[in-house]
Formats: sequence, structure tokens, C-alpha cells
Amino acid sequence: MKFNRSKQLLLILGSIAFLVQGDNYAAAPLLIDIAKDLHLCISHAALSISAYMIPLGLFTLLFGPLADRYGKAKVLNLATLGTALFSILSATAFNLPSLCIFRAVNGAFAAAVLPVSVSLVGDSFDDSTRMNALGAVIGMMFLGGAVAPAIGGTLAFFGSWRLLYLTYGLAELVVAIIMLKCLEKRPGVVSTLNFSKVYGQAIVNRNLIKTVRFLFLVGFAVFGSFAYSGKFVQIRLGYNILAVGLLLSLFGLATAIGGPRVGTLKQKFGNKVILFAGILGGISWATLCLWYSPFLVALSLLGFGFAFIIIQSTVIAAAMNFMPEQRGTVMALASFNMFVGGGVGTFLDGRILNVLGFPPIFFLAGVIIFIVGYALNLFLNKIPQNKEYQI
Repeated sequence: MKFNRSKQLLLILGSIAFLVQGDNYAAAPLLIDIAKDLHLCISHAALSISAYMIPLGLFTLLFGPLADRYGKAKVLNLATLGTALFSILSATAFNLPSLCIFRAVNGAFAAAVLPVSVSLVGDSFDDSTRMNALGAVIGMMFLGGAVAPAIGGTLAFFGSWRLLYLTYGLAELVVAIIMLKCLEKRPGVVSTLNFSKVYGQAIVNRNLIKTVRFLFLVGFAVFGSFAYSGKFVQIRLGYNILAVGLLLSLFGLATAIGGPRVGTLKQKFGNKVILFAGILGGISWATLCLWYSPFLVALSLLGFGFAFIIIQSTVIAAAMNFMPEQRGTVMALASFNMFVGGGVGTFLDGRILNVLGFPPIFFLAGVIIFIVGYALNLFLNKIPQNKEYQI
């Protein structure tokens, strides 16, 4: 691939990864405004997050095989256009059911973006440049998550939550149009769709399934509880939605800073870094409700974000090690577990909030992250890893 074409491809794929990840993370501060505007309690407003996350996980399983059959660029074009249109439609929602429907379809289309983009990068770059190219796209994804709460809080403060979905949707629409003109259309690599064949090998790979199951718990704990952190911060510290968004961005900032450094930490400390992440994340989040100081709340957000990215990256790298020739399938299974877990966690945490308030939500999430870190450390120490695919 020529230099200018490669830069163009990375810019396009990085941009859509930035926007889709931001569309996901921006929801936490928006719940305050959504609940007020639609006359809902915060737990009912949070159903819009579950409505987005569960299809985001489920439809990931479909888009990998579809991309292999019909071509990655074609599927990515369609998915980007779909997520743009339904993000825009989300801004027009007039009640909770309409918002959940628009967000569900939005999430279904968004499910294609990361796994298909990663696969497209893998196909488009040679061995000497592939890792840097992947790092560039994933780095843009982390950056999108880092700044999303601040963007969401700012737009909601000066406009409304509708302005956030409209802004992201229009930006995604621009990228979709650019994609239609710039992405090279290559035919699919298989002649027929065969989901049983695609996922059959993965399902019987016991180590792979055991590994990606950790991501269900990670999604349950992290995304399920983070959805309610905005309302908690607003009540505890008395901040407006702009300040809440800026403060919550520290979680994403920790993932953006920590992501590129996970490999170095893993090489230096081995699997002990996973146990450290479990302890750090557990303490940071389980104690969140004890703090009345914005400085201590900020430390909890940073610690939890750093722990999350260490555990998530480690699980994905270990999973790919078990099926190195089918990275798309592994990414699909990983995303399925994490986002379905996040959707389920958001729903159940809403029920907990209605009965017991905020403290059990964050305490439970902290305990789960500690257990995941401890159990994952034990599990990986028993399994020999292929060094070629270690992070």
C-alpha cells in the first residue's frame, strides 16, 4: 500500500473508531439530562444504555462472517451509514421506547466498526507495519472514549443531550460519505456464509471460551456501574453536567494513557500486573462512595480506568493466542461478551439503585474486578502463552 493511501485509510478508520467509542462512553453524563427531559428516573433512563450495548455485543457475531462473505469495505460502509443515521434519529426521540429503539439499531450497526476495522487493517498492511497501524486505530478508539464524557457534558450543558447524538451522528455521516469514495472495494474471501463453521472451532476451544468469559464480568462491572457514575458525582459533589462530564473523562484518560503501556508492564512484571490491576480496580471503585472530595473521586476514576484497560487488553491478547489465525472471530466473541455483560450490568444495577442506592453498585463492581484480576492471574499462569501474540 502506498504511503498516502495508508495514511488515508488509518485516518478514516481511526475517525470512525473515535466516534463510535465516544458514542458509547458519552452516555454516562447524558443520563442526568435524559432523565430530566423525558421525565424519567435515572434507572429508567439507563435502559437506553442497555438498549445500545446488548445489540452492540450480539451483532458483533454477525458482522465478521458478513465481512468475509461480502467484503470488509462494503460491510463497513453500510454499518457506518447505519450508525450515523440512527444516532441522528436518537436526537429526535420523544419518549423512552423511541430512544431505546433508535439506540438499539444504532448499537447493532456500530457492532461492525471495531472488528471489521481491525480486520481491514490486518489485510491492508504488511507484517512490518501492521502493529503500528493497529495501534493507531485502537489509540484513536481509546482517545474517543477518553474525551467523550467531556464532550457529552459540554454539549448537554450548552444545549441538550439531543445535541450530543446529533453531533456524533452528523460526524459519522461525514465519515460514511468519505468511506464510500475512498475505501477500496475488495470482494469477500468466502463464497458462502457458514456461521457454524466460523464459530464451531471457537466454541470447542475450551481455553478460548474460558478466557473471553472474563470479559462478560468485566463489561458487567465496568460499563454497568460507570453508567451511574455521572448521577452519583452530581449528587455527591453538587456539580453541573459540564463539570460531571469533565471529571468522568478521567476514566477514559486513564484507558488512553494506560492502553499503549500494557504490553511494557506485562513484559516487565508478567501476569502479576493482572493481579495488581484487580487490586487497584477493586479498591478504587469499591471505595468510591466514601469520598466527598473531588480529588479522591478523581483518583478512583483514574485507578478504575487503568485497571480496566490492563485486564481488557490482557484478556484479548490471551484469547487471540488460542486462535491466532482467526483474530476476527476472537474479536467478535470478545466484544460479544463485554458489551452484553455491560448491557446486563446496566439493567441490573438500575434495579439495585432503585432499592439500595449507589453504594452497592460501585462496591459490587469493585469486588468483581478484584475477583477477575485474581482468577485471571491464576488461569493464565497455568496456560503456556505463544509469545508471538503476547501483548
